[in-house]
Amino acid sequence: MELLRDRRAEFDELGVQPVGISRDSPYTHIAWTQALDLNFGLLSDFNGDAVRAFAIGFEFRGFRDVAQRSAFLIDERGLIRNTWNYETGDIPDVDAWLEAARALNHAA
Repeated sequence: MELLRDRRAEFDELGVQPVGISRDSPYTHIAWTQALDLNFGLLSDFNGDAVRAFAIGFEFRGFRDVAQRSAFLIDERGLIRNTWNYETGDIPDVDAWLEAARALNHAA
């Protein structure tokens, strides 16, 4: 999340609105936002609807529909234009996200 926070201006320049989504409660998101000084919104998928809709759920330590670390580039019409999935210890490739957003902007 810090990578996204630190590079927020680059997303803004491309007209991309970053948003984080997790199964955590809205109250946990408030704590994360304050602790990490986040400059983008966090959405709670407490009931798991987004995890199931994006088909990124898996079972972890007996818990179902745990979200795989993922990123999605969604265009202004709501179409998923690109996806990235990461293992728990992987560092997301923010450069790849920005490159895909630039390509999408140039295609439009």
